[in-house]
Amino acid sequence: MSDTVPAPTPSSELSRLLGLQRAAFLRDGPPELAQRRAALRRLKAEILRRRTEITRALNTDFGQRSERESAIVELIPLVQSITYLIRHVGHWMQPERRHVSAYFQFGRAWVIRQPVGVVGIIAPWNYPVSLALVPLATAIAAGNRAMLKPSELTPATSAVIAKIVRAVFPPEQVSVVLGDADVGASFSALPFDHLLFTGSTAVGKKVAVAAARNLTPVTLELGGKSPVVIEPGFSMQQTVERIAFGKLTNAGQTCIAPDYVLLHEQDQERFAQAYRDAVHTLHPNGYTGSPDYTAILNAHHYERLNGLIKDAEAQGAKVIRLGQDAPAEHLLAPVLLLNVTPEMAVMQEEIFGPVLPVLTYRHLDEAIAFINARPRPLALYYFGDKRAERNKVLKRTVSGNVTLNGTLLHYAQDDLPFGGVGDSGMGAYHGKEGFIALTHPRGIYKQGRFNAATLLKPPFGKLTDIITNFILH
Repeated sequence: MSDTVPAPTPSSELSRLLGLQRAAFLRDGPPELAQRRAALRRLKAEILRRRTEITRALNTDFGQRSERESAIVELIPLVQSITYLIRHVGHWMQPERRHVSAYFQFGRAWVIRQPVGVVGIIAPWNYPVSLALVPLATAIAAGNRAMLKPSELTPATSAVIAKIVRAVFPPEQVSVVLGDADVGASFSALPFDHLLFTGSTAVGKKVAVAAARNLTPVTLELGGKSPVVIEPGFSMQQTVERIAFGKLTNAGQTCIAPDYVLLHEQDQERFAQAYRDAVHTLHPNGYTGSPDYTAILNAHHYERLNGLIKDAEAQGAKVIRLGQDAPAEHLLAPVLLLNVTPEMAVMQEEIFGPVLPVLTYRHLDEAIAFINARPRPLALYYFGDKRAERNKVLKRTVSGNVTLNGTLLHYAQDDLPFGGVGDSGMGAYHGKEGFIALTHPRGIYKQGRFNAATLLKPPFGKLTDIITNFILH
């Protein structure tokens, strides 16, 4: 077995690793703050040391993966997240004082965040480094042990991740599990103390069912069709440049990529021309062999995207191809679809590629109704400067996070929670919310010298009646 195709972990090994980590957690107890910070620093240093190896592995797995994108959207957010955790975890670990009611005065109450134990992490293929190691770093900051299952579709990157973990952690603290979908199914069925999954909604439902058999709490980071709403008459050039950036990053293989655009019917032609210009500005030298454009992961995904384009064209969509494809390398040039209808396949599933459908509305209420008639998306993007219109969209729609007058960048804010709602997921991580998700809020009450129980005894009966009547009045 070569270094780029790591050997799968036998299913029989999964339970042993979980037992090893759980026994170590019970034996050693939660790590102190200094231990957590030291582990995070070691992880960060090893990632930086292997930076070149990581980008080469990503390029191997995708066939053509932009090195700049790998740095900007994988490594920089990952390293910044670890730095943020190191800086703030001490504050999050502090006990939090809570109110004590009048009936129980002279006592004290507080909450401590207790590690849950062993966390399972299942990572996807589209951002195989950051979406594996940010959750891992969060689990470590929360004081847990972890088992990590990278995607089998990016074997070279998974091999590097396994090297990083082995160099930093003993197996009783963090282990990497390798293998295909069958190994993934066995992994999700383990009785973890928490399971964090990033991937498709369809697989997320299966993971939730498997976890429910063990009453394992889950954080599901899924996807969906994230809409872009453009206010009528809003500045087109900057808007389209930012949409093109979000759509073409990683060739659209991003869970929070702009999936489709809703704009006023009078703005469609202006948008189409501006999008052509923005795409050419981003990639003036085309796509084949370009150091700044990423290939579709494999032939299956490439053919799926072409199938969506052909279906839309057969149903009357205007297909605008903005470059030359290279099928042998799975390179799909950007495509703009006009005259799109909701019945087309491209509007029935998450696109996950550089294909952008455009739909029009006459009144903003129509755009809101269109979004609300569909499963709740992982992200929503609004472009406009009219506060009343913007607030209407924010108040009357439900989604994961939002970026206003931009795309993608809410993900990079360490102090914002990241997560979906409904079909786009449950729970959140990043920053403090990630720490909270992977810890248990343990409430503690210390009884004082005098309390309600004392007042029930003679000679306080009369006083007890007075206090009771006061509270229940």
